[in-house]
This record gives sequence, structure tokens and C-alpha cells, in this order.
Amino acid sequence: MFSFQQLFSKGDRFQELLEAAAQESHESVRLVIEMIKSPRNTQNFDDLVIARRKEKKISEQISTELVKTFVTGLEREDIEALARGLYRIPKAAEKLAERLVIASPHMDGVDFSKQADMMAKATDAVHEMIKQLRNMKEIEKIKLLNDRLQYVEGEADMTTAVKFNESFFSAARSGIRRVIADLTEVSFIDTTMLNALVVGHRRMVRDHGTFAVVCRGPRVSRVLEITGLGQILDVFGTREDALAHVRQSSG
Repeated sequence: MFSFQQLFSKGDRFQELLEAAAQESHESVRLVIEMIKSPRNTQNFDDLVIARRKEKKISEQISTELVKTFVTGLEREDIEALARGLYRIPKAAEKLAERLVIASPHMDGVDFSKQADMMAKATDAVHEMIKQLRNMKEIEKIKLLNDRLQYVEGEADMTTAVKFNESFFSAARSGIRRVIADLTEVSFIDTTMLNALVVGHRRMVRDHGTFAVVCRGPRVSRVLEITGLGQILDVFGTREDALAHVRQSSG
């Protein structure tokens, strides 16, 4: 990322575009948080779709500028990595919003305040980090913001694992013996979630049930392979294959 200091000396066009992308990403998360508070408010969803389209257009502009501007390979990698990261935020926000709309009739009494707070903290940190790139001399500020982001990420991982375990054990207590953990949209997995998968697998084995995992992402698949869990868990590339497996196992 230190190549940004050299890159921005050529002009601030990339900085302007990245800040605009960060702003639309920040706005998309704000709108999702509003949807969590009022899931039946369709106006927030419409506004989120608009924010997503704006960020997508900005991402395309960044790609165009990279073609027109002379930059080194390292500088290009930095810009593209940041642009991809910012692009994913509203994309994920829109997917979450779609699920909120679908599930809204069943969400009375469900508390997502903690998740909303973590989303807000994470996007605030990202937004501020992008703005700080204008002053690379104050690199310590960027490091502090990154530390804050890493802390929120760890907190989110722990919360996700706890929710997974709660949902899983609730289903097991209800007599459910066929479970599929769909990791299709997961791009990163750490030891907390790996442990949750192991616990789920062991519980189903104990109860003579079937536990399958759907995983297509190369990074997650690689983690499962390196840790040896790919040999322990029943892992499938598609939900259809996983469904066929659990149905066959129960038959």
C-alpha cells in the first residue's frame, strides 16, 4: 500500500474515485442498518439498490482510469485490491437486504442490534482509512484504524460462530437429523467457525444424523484442505449435491 504515496503524487483522481466508492459503500451499510430497524420499509431497499449501482459505476471508472493512466504493476495491484474490496461491501449489503425483505414477516422479536453495530463500526473504519490515504505521512492513523477494523472482524467471527451453534443445537433438540452448512457466500473462515463446523459434525454423528458442508470458494476450500477437515467433513461443491447426499444417507 505504500506505493499509494507515489501514485497520488500524479494527481488525486484515483483518490477521489476511491473516496466516492467508500462513501457509497458506507451509505449502503447505513441503509441496511435502517432496514434491520424497519424491515418492512421498502424505500430503504430501493435507495440501497441505487447506492449499489453508483458504486458499480465508480468501480468501472477506476478500471478505465487504470487503463488511461501510467502506473506500475504494484500501484495497479493496490488500486484494484481496494476497488474490489469496496465493491464487495454494497454487493453484500444488497444480498443481506434481499434476505431481510424475504424474512421480514418472521422477524418480529429478532434482535440484530449487535450485528448492526459491528457493521457500522467496520464501515466507519474503512471509510476513514480511505480518506486518510491523502496523507500517507500519518501512517500510524491508518494502522490504528486497521487495528480497529481487525477487532470488529474478530468480534463478528465470534458472534457468527455463536449464532451458528445456537441455531444448530436448537435444530438438533427439535429432532432434526439432516443439516447442511452452506458456505457458498463465505470468502474467509477462521478457527472459530472451523470449530463450530467440527462441533456440528460430531453432534450429528453422535445422533446418527447427517451433516454436509457446501463450499465453492477457493480460499475456504484451501483452509479445509490444509486443516484436514476436508477429509473429515462431507464437503460438496453445490447445494444440490449436498441435498442428494443427506437424502440418500437418511434413506
